[in-house]
Amino acid sequence: MENLQKIAMLIDADNTQLAKLELVIQELNTLGRIVVKRAYGNWKKDALKRWESEIKRLAIKPEQQFDYVSGKNATDMALVIDTIELLHREIYDAFVIVASDSDYTPLAIHLREQGVYVVGVGEKKTPEAFRKSCDEFIYLENLGVPAPVAAAPAPSKTKTEPKSGKGKKTRKSKAEEEAVAKAEDINEIHQLLRTAWDKFQDEDGYAYVSSAGQFLKRAKPDFDARTYGYSKLSVLISAFPKKYRTKKEVGKAAGAILSYQCIG
Repeated sequence: MENLQKIAMLIDADNTQLAKLELVIQELNTLGRIVVKRAYGNWKKDALKRWESEIKRLAIKPEQQFDYVSGKNATDMALVIDTIELLHREIYDAFVIVASDSDYTPLAIHLREQGVYVVGVGEKKTPEAFRKSCDEFIYLENLGVPAPVAAAPAPSKTKTEPKSGKGKKTRKSKAEEEAVAKAEDINEIHQLLRTAWDKFQDEDGYAYVSSAGQFLKRAKPDFDARTYGYSKLSVLISAFPKKYRTKKEVGKAAGAILSYQCIG
């Protein structure tokens, strides 16, 4: 989704990485115009003392919410109330909830039922229920990290363990586990790309990558090519020549239009 005209961004400061805040705004600017920027928290807490200078610099409106009971904060409730109030103004076409908390799942579902576009922004630990209740979910870990254009190397199969001891063996084992997990994750993407190709292919047997990208976002709101080590979907598809055949067409706008065909 691009060219949204009025985006309202609401940030749960208790559940957001301050260091990523500017990158979040930069990412959202690619979707459209942000007209509301609010951050919620108890600014008297030591844990949030570094937020003041940053929210001033980024022109974010701070919303103070005291803790009414020791050990519990009311930040999430204040954010929800304000979001519903903004929704009833009927002037915003998108809401962004910056948090990694599953408590915002009912809010996201309600916003979508009202016909507005919902974007979630949080860490990879964010529960699946919240991620899938959004139209789009952006991982904080993907922001500010340049993605390689080449496919990730396969896990090492060397039989001989390093002589330097347990440290390297543990790191190697962890790396292999991560590689296997990533391979399983990307298999789901390949399946979705085939589904999109089946639905959107033209008479020549090709489907536009842009159409596949829109389908992926609907089917898997947290999809982001950067999660798998690629800068964008077209690069991911091109990295698997045994699975996809691609072709470029000159479009009316600047640049070429890429389409693909499943072959493997």
